[in-house]
Order: sequence, then C-alpha cells, then structure tokens
Amino acid sequence: MDADLLPVPLSVLDVVPVTSAETAADALARAGRLARLVDELGFTRVWYAEHHNMPGIASTTPEVLTAHTAAITSRIRVGSGGVMLPNHSPLTVAERYATLEGLHPGRIDLGVGRAPGTDMRTARALRRSLDTGEDLDVQLAELMGYLAGFPAGHPLEGLRAYPRPGSIPQIVVLGSSDYGARLAAALGLPYAFAHHFSSQFSVPAMNLYRDGYRPSGAHPEPHAILTVTVVCADTDAEALELASAWALSFVRLRTGHPPRPFPTHEEVAAHEWTAGERELADGVLRAQAVGSPDTVRAKLARLIEATNADEVMVTTPVTDEDARHASFLALAEMAGLKVA
Repeated sequence: MDADLLPVPLSVLDVVPVTSAETAADALARAGRLARLVDELGFTRVWYAEHHNMPGIASTTPEVLTAHTAAITSRIRVGSGGVMLPNHSPLTVAERYATLEGLHPGRIDLGVGRAPGTDMRTARALRRSLDTGEDLDVQLAELMGYLAGFPAGHPLEGLRAYPRPGSIPQIVVLGSSDYGARLAAALGLPYAFAHHFSSQFSVPAMNLYRDGYRPSGAHPEPHAILTVTVVCADTDAEALELASAWALSFVRLRTGHPPRPFPTHEEVAAHEWTAGERELADGVLRAQAVGSPDTVRAKLARLIEATNADEVMVTTPVTDEDARHASFLALAEMAGLKVA
C-alpha cells in the first residue's frame, strides 16, 4: 500500500443535520444521496445515530433509515450508531434488526449504547421511567440471547427474535468512556469510540479495550472503530468555515441552550461568540480532522497511530451538499478507494 494512503478502512456516521432553512424531508433526501455516494466509493459502512427531541437532527429512528438506505444501496454495510438500548425493549430491537438482516443478509450492523440520546425529560417520556434497574450489560446480554439463543437453564431459554434469518446482525458496542470499552472487551465484540464528542478519552478507552479483550468465536481479534468529525476542503480556512456550524451546535448543546435546528452559515456569521464559547469551539475543532487534504490526512494518521484504530468512522455534519460530497471524495482518495 502507498505509504501516503490512510491505513484503515473508512466508514460514515450520519446524524442527518437539519437547518432552519430547510425541511426534514430535505435533510433525509440529502442523507440518501450521501449513502449512495459512499456506497459507490467503497466506504465500509454507514450508520445512523438515535437522537430525540432535537430539531437539528433527523435520525430519530436508525432502523427506519437503515431499511431505507440498505434498499437504495448495493454493497455497503448499514446500521445504527447506535440504538440507545435503555430506551427500548431488547426483544423489540432484536426483532427489528433480525428483520433487517433477513431483508439484507450480511449487511446489517447493530451498534448499541447506553446514553439516552436526548435530555432526561425526553428520556423519561421514552422509557416511562428512568429507573430501569438494569445497565447496558444486562440488556445487551438479553438482546444477544434473543438473536443467538439463550443457554440451557436461562430464565428466558426458548424465547427467540423472529424472523430467524440465516445470519444475525453484527453487534457493536458504542462508548464515550471506559464503560463501553470494558463491556466490549469482556464480550469479545467490536467497539466504536465517540472521539467526535469525547476526544479526551479516546486513547485510554481504546487501549483499555485492546488490553482487556477476550476473544470470542465470532471475533477472535478485537476490532476498534474511532468516530471522528472530518471536514476536508481545499484550504484549512475553508474547511474551518464549513465546520463552524457544527462547532456552534456543539457549543450550544454543551452550554445548556434549548434545542434548535442545526445552524445555517448565515446564523454562524451573525453569532456573537463569547470568549468561553470561542475557546470551547476552537478546542473541539482542534481535536478533530478539519482542514485541507494534507491537514486531514496528517491528523487522521496521528489519531490512528495514537489509538491503534482498526477503522475510522467519519461524521461530516455539513449541510452544503456539494462541499460535503467533496469532503468524502477527498477522503476516498486518501484511502485509495474508487473515485469516479
């Protein structure tokens, strides 16, 4: 392989951002076009993240987006990044993703996490109670039992998720701290870490996952995915300008502002940044891969080396569709993927 090429596969996380200047239908249509592009380019997978009560994000139901995207693409793996399992019955999740696997054999991923994907008030509306009495490890074991079968003597022995396709979805544990790393390692499952909003924990969490990994029949070796915000443009300045809407959205979320649509570039230009907001935005942008092709390639290479990632999952929350597609085309070239 060319020494200048990125050494790991690339995938995509799409939260389907929605601005105040468009409809959700516009954003969803844009997500479909992006999925077709990265399918044609040879990216490994495309995932959708579960979020609720957020007017700037249209990925409320990853299973619906997964079904749609799998139907309009031909080879790319599709799934959730992720399903927030405490919001759901494990049996219901197992049935939905078993159905998807039956419709698209060998192409469905089921990434699961334990965060609510929203604020606590909305989480209560989803779950009816915030005291489930169970953590992700218990719920995940139940989910896996419905898909692969419970051991003899288990209280739920004999209960199955139907339909029963010839294969089961690929389960991946998501995390933004050490909890998910420990769980994925203990279960011998792939692990995806959210560097895009928890960059300070990336290296220790990825090391913890590898050091504690217990091989499983399906996964004799660990597989660590690093999710990174990537915006690539002709120049560093242009890329930073494109990424500024995401930075403002991130700052608003972290500073307790009420949910609102994803910022337009006009709204970003008109925003009067406080010193604290600017510091927070600059810090989060520095931790990601935003810049010219040379800058992005160098930043991704450093992150891959530091975390020993087996795969990079790219999230590019840019609503300028031409610029977004250009960013993915540049990444495809960096990875040696097919570029028409």
